[in-house]
Amino acid sequence: MNRILLFLLTNLGIMLVLSASLRLLGVEPYLNANGLNISSLLIFAAVMGFGGSFLSLALSKWMAKRSMGVVVIETPTNSTEFWLVETVRRQSAQAGIGMPEVGVFHSPEANAFATGMSRNNSLVAVSTGLLQQMTREEAEAVLGHEVAHIANGDMVTLALIQGVVNTFVMFLSRVVGSLVDKMVFKTERGHGPAFYVTMIAAELVLGVLASIVVMWFSRRREFRADAGGATLAGRQAMIRALERLGAGRAEPLADNMAAFGISGGRSQGWKRLFMTHPPLEERIAALKAERG
Repeated sequence: MNRILLFLLTNLGIMLVLSASLRLLGVEPYLNANGLNISSLLIFAAVMGFGGSFLSLALSKWMAKRSMGVVVIETPTNSTEFWLVETVRRQSAQAGIGMPEVGVFHSPEANAFATGMSRNNSLVAVSTGLLQQMTREEAEAVLGHEVAHIANGDMVTLALIQGVVNTFVMFLSRVVGSLVDKMVFKTERGHGPAFYVTMIAAELVLGVLASIVVMWFSRRREFRADAGGATLAGRQAMIRALERLGAGRAEPLADNMAAFGISGGRSQGWKRLFMTHPPLEERIAALKAERG
């Protein structure tokens, strides 16, 4: 499954805009005026890395609504919407979090996602396909899984981890660029073109390696969210919901929302390194093992 996520795309875009702005303002060149200033560079990278990550987190709910076409249920207009809102309200109270916004997005596939800046400022959205294909017990388990993501603080923790890897990607890419520029191309004053070419290449390579770390974390959090869903809606209901997703061969969400969904995708071999979700079979096995 393609692991280009909405959060990561927004984060990358914000970092590029911030970086370009600081270059135009003369901040980044100042760090390199008299050779690489390691301490100043590290501070610069941390501000940029965490700034981009948390700004993308702040925009995540708005971006999710726009990209997925989520219609937030302000006042339920039918029994399904009423059940949906009341189920999320009850589970949120059980989990000790503020009531999330609840919405529905049009998709024939069964899926759902949660996002938001904090435990008390979040969104839970389900697809029309999920409401049509799953029993209410199974749908309740899926909602429990998403509420568990919010209660576990997964979005904030993801932002923190992304901030750390952003920092080191920016820091190390500039160190590598400077070393190549000075030692290979013998630039004696400031930085030559080799610095920028090497820096960009290093950012791409290090960015790929960093995404493997973030994806590993995402997969581990899915097991915790499954366990949370089992607590809120019942272990058998959670198992049946995952089995339904597997039997239905549900397609994942669009690439930019994959990490936030319930089902994820199917990848084999080296592509597993870039999966946001573990295979459904592994998640079902983990729930059954806990039961035993």
